[in-house]
Amino acid sequence: MDSQLSTSGSFANSVSRPDLLSSQPFYETVQQIQQDHLLAARDNVHDTELLEQLEFDIKGVCDYLLSVLQAARVLHEVSYKSRDIIMGIGERLSCMIVTAALKDRDYDAQLITLDTIVDEMDQDTVRGHSSADDAGFLDQAFYDKLAAKLGEKIAQCDGIPVVTGYFGNVPGSLLSQVGRGYTDLCAALCAVGLQADELQIWKEVDGVFTADPRKVPTARLVPAITPEEAAELTYYGSEVIHPFTMEQAIKKSVPIRIKNVENPTGCGTVIFPDKAQAHSTSGIEHDPFVDGHVEQPQPPTSQATTPTQSTADSPAIGTGVPPTSLADRKRRLPTAVTIKDNVIVLNVHSNRKTISHGFFARIFGTLDRYGVVVDLISTSEVHVSMAMTAEIKSRTLERLSAELEHVGTVSVLRSMVILSLVGKEMRHMIGVAGRMFSTLAEGNINIEMISQGANEINISCVIHERAALKALNLIHYSILELSPKPPNMESGTFGRSFF
Repeated sequence: MDSQLSTSGSFANSVSRPDLLSSQPFYETVQQIQQDHLLAARDNVHDTELLEQLEFDIKGVCDYLLSVLQAARVLHEVSYKSRDIIMGIGERLSCMIVTAALKDRDYDAQLITLDTIVDEMDQDTVRGHSSADDAGFLDQAFYDKLAAKLGEKIAQCDGIPVVTGYFGNVPGSLLSQVGRGYTDLCAALCAVGLQADELQIWKEVDGVFTADPRKVPTARLVPAITPEEAAELTYYGSEVIHPFTMEQAIKKSVPIRIKNVENPTGCGTVIFPDKAQAHSTSGIEHDPFVDGHVEQPQPPTSQATTPTQSTADSPAIGTGVPPTSLADRKRRLPTAVTIKDNVIVLNVHSNRKTISHGFFARIFGTLDRYGVVVDLISTSEVHVSMAMTAEIKSRTLERLSAELEHVGTVSVLRSMVILSLVGKEMRHMIGVAGRMFSTLAEGNINIEMISQGANEINISCVIHERAALKALNLIHYSILELSPKPPNMESGTFGRSFF
């Protein structure tokens, strides 16, 4: 273990009074954490000297945790920095065990803790990219320099580096800036700093599926998707990977592969932008979703093919981009369908005493003051429907509704979910939206709200949660199946089960 952590552990031992700490409510919890990690150490490390040092280090970290918790109790305050340190203790303990286990098996491994990595950076740079408030803001320049620093730190390692995900006292708090996905972000920054060929994220799933395989038996693994698709799937319910993590790796052309720890031989899913179609012979010289420009749809072509041009080589009418293969011409599929649970819909109908721009301004200003994030929005001149997470505090929702009552009539729909069909090529798939909503209608599923973004990468609607499982299977069955059954879905076991 590094000298700083050893010093911290010694400091904790010197200031802690066991008789005082043992009476604290958090003492038993920390003792249980310590005992669990000691048992794990004894199960995985058999060299006596290594095990003795590892047990000493584990106890030192747990003593340090006790001292931090005791300080917070005395001050009646948990600062951003303290919260980050407390949340990073578990991975520090895990990394210590992994390092010792590798050494026990004759691998040269080294634990790399990143507690001081931000402190070692140019502080003018850190301060220059963070605001004065507690929340702070760190722009891309900060993360670029952090990636370079992480790359240097790991490159200095002589053996196998075992790196903690917690990377120090970030202005505004690591949990506030990034959230619990900071470990994946750290991995992405390390990959960027080392100019890695590939970043692998190991999870408990084989990769990205066309739907949740626990809910849709016929869901299949998607071998490759674009960052835009992965970001949409993550935001709308599929736990793929933190969007900011993808952004850091992809902008430096580092592909991300999602693998399963329980199935290491699986190929997983690779996240990498597909530029082949963007640079095809269709005349599109850029990727319309990377540079911020959305390519306008092309009108249907009425001109007949020339005698010298075979029908097989002619472009698909009205798509704007010619299909690259016969299979593409026959059937293009969206990438996946997903459900985001625990959603409410807030409807505001104007009292007609305000003009439309003032109506929208007051609504969005109120949402901003209460810090409410809207997942989907659908508007008309006098009506706004907004889908948002139901995790918003009830008191906050009451105050928000009361303030919006000055603008118009407010109603709340509860127990809703967001159903999203995602696919980067959907903008070239004529009729996919019609099939989606027709399928839901045939399944007698009522739609409360519909929304589609300008990039046309997803089509989303809000339905009641009791119809979520049925809708998920119906959409996957009718749109995402490689060999769909005849349109008469009333027949057969599937029809009786879902309609």
